[in-house]
Amino acid sequence: MKITIITVGKLKEKYLKMAVDEYSKRLSKYCKLEIIEVMDEKTPDKMSITQEILIKQKEGQKILKNVKDNSYVIALEIQGKMLTSEKMAKKISNLGLEGKSHITFVIGGSIGLWEEVLDRADYRLSFSTFTFPHQLMRVILLEQIYRSFRINAGEPYHK
Repeated sequence: MKITIITVGKLKEKYLKMAVDEYSKRLSKYCKLEIIEVMDEKTPDKMSITQEILIKQKEGQKILKNVKDNSYVIALEIQGKMLTSEKMAKKISNLGLEGKSHITFVIGGSIGLWEEVLDRADYRLSFSTFTFPHQLMRVILLEQIYRSFRINAGEPYHK
C-alpha cells in the first residue's frame, strides 16, 4: 500500500522533524510513504473573508496538483467524521481489500482547506473538535497510521 501525506507548510521545529522521521522509519515496514509539502501562503493578522478565500484557493490549487487520480483522498477536517484507532485501522484495511492501494491524506494550512479540496476528498476525517497546529497534526496523523498498521497486523500496540 502507498500512503501519501500532502501538507501545507514546512516543518521548522527540530523535535517535530525527528518525530516525523521516526514514524516514517517505522511505517516503512508496512507501506510506501511519501510526504509532500506545498508552500503555505502568507496570512495577514486582520484578513478579510476575501483574503481568506484567496489564500485557501492558492494553497488548495497546490494541493490538488499533487493528488493522483487513482488515489483515495482523506481530508483532515474539523467537521469530518471521528473514528477510534480500531475503526481507522479497519478503514485502511477495507480500502486495501477494495483495491484502493493508494491513500492520500491532506492536511490544510493554518486557516483550513479550500472547498474544492474538500469536494475532491473521498472521506473527511476529524481527529478532534480541538484545533491543532498543522505541523503537529502531521505527527499525530503519522502515529495513527502507524497504529492502524500495527492493529491490522495483529501486533501489540498500547491503547
